[in-house]
Order: sequence, then structure tokens, then C-alpha cells
Amino acid sequence: MFSRMSITKSTGSYSENIKRLKEALDTAETVVIGAGAGLSTAAGFTYSGERFKKYFADFIDKYGFTDMYSGGFYPFETPEEFWAYWSRYIFINRYTDAPKPVYDELFALVKDKDYFVITTNVDHCFQKAGFNKAQLFYTQGDYGLFQCSVPCCDETFDNEEIIRRMVDEQTDMRIPSELLPICPHCGSPLTMNLRADDKFVEDKGWIEAAKRYENFLQTHSGKRILFLELGVGYNTPIIIKYPFWRMTTQNPNALYVCVNYGEAVCPLEIARQSICIDADIEKVLEELK
Repeated sequence: MFSRMSITKSTGSYSENIKRLKEALDTAETVVIGAGAGLSTAAGFTYSGERFKKYFADFIDKYGFTDMYSGGFYPFETPEEFWAYWSRYIFINRYTDAPKPVYDELFALVKDKDYFVITTNVDHCFQKAGFNKAQLFYTQGDYGLFQCSVPCCDETFDNEEIIRRMVDEQTDMRIPSELLPICPHCGSPLTMNLRADDKFVEDKGWIEAAKRYENFLQTHSGKRILFLELGVGYNTPIIIKYPFWRMTTQNPNALYVCVNYGEAVCPLEIARQSICIDADIEKVLEELK
């Protein structure tokens, strides 16, 4: 429906756009939040720089890793070293609080409204900030869940207890072999429940959340909907960005808002129904308080 030739940046000044967004939040019957990695980055969950050095200095020294993400693809020689790396990765990005209260500020803006959240983030920040689990759809998985690597079943497993033990008991960049996670059904290694290939497990909770999201959109069709897109890039635009554009086109009462530093754009077809703010999400949420 949309071509790159038809994409446009926002018009109007920053202050004008903030004012329009405040008014939109006040008057919207419904808010659908679409969140990408940029939102967690604004909250301080950065995968490089000082935060990376703080937790992975030994891996940096040994392998020359430059960031958490690329290190996660390294073919470690043993599963014990693999899980030493990944247990730290999961622990700091799932079981510690974000350094900045960005998610809390977002929740304060919508908590009394009819809202739903769809996100590609896997760090659980929405629930920790108070968002209702029944109004959340994590499309790409959750750092807090394991699944069978085969997989032999459509089941996931909470991992907090074992991850904390891996972090606490590892030495010389290796976890004890007895902590290696094994599928209770088939004995195969467990892995993270993150969408990386066709083995990703969509468990019962995932399927129910997908149905709730689809039902929410259907029952609110035609209403004054604010599609609030925060930090969504072009890695997986078919999950949030393109559907938000399409639904705005189909609903003259809808407003599309894109807040994204360096990538705040919209199609010309919905320019009159859009607010694009090229700025840091943390700053924008501060302005809206």
C-alpha cells in the first residue's frame, strides 16, 4: 500500500507537535501503543558502552566483543560458557530495573485510558511499570522464558531461578555443568524463547495475547484511536509500523503518532492524520507529564 517514495517527515515545530500530542491523549477514546527497541534504549537499556563494559569486561577482554547483541551470536566452545554469557545478558535486561523511569512515565499517561500494547521488546519493562498483562502482546518472546530447542512441545518455562543461579555460581566465564537447562519432556537443551527462526514457540500465553490484541482492534474499529508508535525501526516493520499505517488509513477518526529519534516519518497518505516527532522518547514523555 505504501511506497518509500511516499514517505514524509513531520511538519510543524517540536512545540506544536507536543501540544497536538497532549490534546490527542486527552481526547482519544482508545490508545494503542506500539513499542520497539528505541523505547527501552530511552529507558537506559543500552547494549553497548559503559553498561556493556560493566557486566562483560571479561568477555570483552577474551573475545573483543563490542556490544551485547553481537556477542550473543558468538559460537562458544562449550554450553557452560554460552550460558555464562547469556545468563548475565538475561539477568541485566530482564531481572534488573531500567535505569530511567521512561516506562513508568508512559504508564502514568495511559493508565486511566482504554489501552493496549503491542511490542517487539522482550525485557518485561511494561509489566514491571504496572501495565496490565491482559493488555500486552509480546510478539517476539520474553527473556524470562525458556523453550525446548527442538522444540518437542508448545510449552515455555520460567527461568528466573536458574538464571540467577547461573549468574551467582559461574566462575572463569563458565557455569557449573549441573545448571545447564534441559527440556523436562525430551531431554534436549533448553534455549531462549526469542523469535530467531521457525523454531520459536508460540505458547498458550502468546496465542491468547494475540487473540486479545486482534479482538481489541476489531471492537474498537472506527473509534477515536491514537496509534502511539515509540522507538520502532525498520527491522520488523510488518509487526507494528505498517499495520499502524494501514489502520490509520482505514479509519478517518484515527491519529498516528511516531516518536523516534532520526526515523520519525509517515506516509503522505496519512500525513494529515499524523504527528511525527524526531526527538528522544525520554524528553518527549517528560514534556507530556
